[in-house]
Amino acid sequence: VHHAIPSFNALISNPQQPTMSCIRRQTPQQQRKAAVEKALGKIGGPDKVASLLNEYQVLTGTNAAARGTIEKEKLVMNLAIIGHVDCGKSTLLGHLAYKLGGIDKRKFEKFEEEALQMGKGSFKYAWILDNLKAERERGITIDYADWRIQTSKYMVHLIDCPGHRDFIKNAITGMVQADAAILTVASGTGEFEAGISKNGQTREHALLAYTMGVKQLIVAVNKIDHTEPPYSEARFKEIKKEVSAYVKKVGYNPKNVACMPTSAWHGDNLIEPSAKLSWFKGWEVKRTENRTETLTVGKTLLEAIDNLLPPVRAVGTPFRMAITRVFKVYGVGTVAAGPVLGGTLRPGDSVTVGPANITTVAQSIEMFHKAVNEAQPGDYIGVNLGNVSRKEIHRGMVLSSANQPIQGVRSFLAQIIILNHPGEIHAGYTPVFDFGNACHVACKFAELRQKIDRRSGKVLEKNPKMVKSGDAAMVICVPQKPLCVETYNQFPPLGRFAVRDMKQTVAVGVIKSVEKV
Repeated sequence: VHHAIPSFNALISNPQQPTMSCIRRQTPQQQRKAAVEKALGKIGGPDKVASLLNEYQVLTGTNAAARGTIEKEKLVMNLAIIGHVDCGKSTLLGHLAYKLGGIDKRKFEKFEEEALQMGKGSFKYAWILDNLKAERERGITIDYADWRIQTSKYMVHLIDCPGHRDFIKNAITGMVQADAAILTVASGTGEFEAGISKNGQTREHALLAYTMGVKQLIVAVNKIDHTEPPYSEARFKEIKKEVSAYVKKVGYNPKNVACMPTSAWHGDNLIEPSAKLSWFKGWEVKRTENRTETLTVGKTLLEAIDNLLPPVRAVGTPFRMAITRVFKVYGVGTVAAGPVLGGTLRPGDSVTVGPANITTVAQSIEMFHKAVNEAQPGDYIGVNLGNVSRKEIHRGMVLSSANQPIQGVRSFLAQIIILNHPGEIHAGYTPVFDFGNACHVACKFAELRQKIDRRSGKVLEKNPKMVKSGDAAMVICVPQKPLCVETYNQFPPLGRFAVRDMKQTVAVGVIKSVEKV
């Protein structure tokens, strides 16, 4: 009898055959299969279902392949926000991210409630980026933080740099990742003057940003609601004039710098023009290309961000990534995070961590918590490194292609300009060098080889006994710890540095040649 019972597939193919239900009924699995096939028949078959499911995933952003394609259509713009302590940097970025839908409303309401409970209601936007307990208790940014927003033109990676001079190393780590920067200036009485003073971080940050290769700048005259009287046009013009003069001295062309008044707390002039700033006619940016001058105008900070020029990437170079953070992820392993400075990386590629000279495999790559099949210059990524301990690598190291690995250096010849040193600098001087790969290493001035003209490069004196503020010199430098750098001509991000001593920038320079280990 059992062999006489037809199979389920046979019943479908031959519906005229008797079912013999009196002998054997359908199993629950067979009943479910019949129900599914009936439903599929109404929709149009399995192929139609697959097509509809794929379309739904694309529309909702749940299809990984489609999502990657959509996101890659927009260029990535790494944008640092810099400036003096307590000028409203975190609040500015937090409010901008909130207005552009970069944070869930429920999550923001939670921040707002927690801020009120601590008696710091005015920090609700800043807490979007300030996540550390110490940052929230002290009301200042300690480590750099990042967030992501989308504009009509760019996928913007926001980098919030700390403004307190005690955490300048963390600010530099944020700056080395940036393609452009927003210099935030507080316009309150006394606040602007403190930032632009000799020891103010407005000056320091603008100089460091230019030194670290940030060639595009936006100036946001923030806290315009704190002026006397509020929203003062005269105060804005006064600040704009002084800041423009200083950024020109640093190296920026003021004609290329958009400057606008903003209120980070109230949201004035962030993404929409404010009625309270009716006197502000807008910012202007003039650029000259092929002897043709173009003029761009706008009013808001968002328009100024979209007006930034697309960054030029080092595509044809060997792979290099500055390691700015290292994580131990449960169930995954060691993850190194940082910006891709040059070249490309794919999962499965062999990589070398320098100067530790550890060779391993990039098991997977993530960008903003989403897996990607290829990392390109300018991307901020996390790389899962196989069989590497968290203790073996740290901030300041460089991840490179195993086929063309970066090597440690024994010494390097640098062209250095002394900016602000109270005394004379002799051979043996050992300050801290901050390099473009977020590495902070003490280096000794082993030999003062030449004193040169800072504009023409002409040799003024050979083997000088000392150099002082205003001088430019060719110096042999010896790192006191293992270090990976490149010459400026071969790889600009790894060939530029700032020299810091006494909590201030005393010199800047570029690497001309290196002696490998």
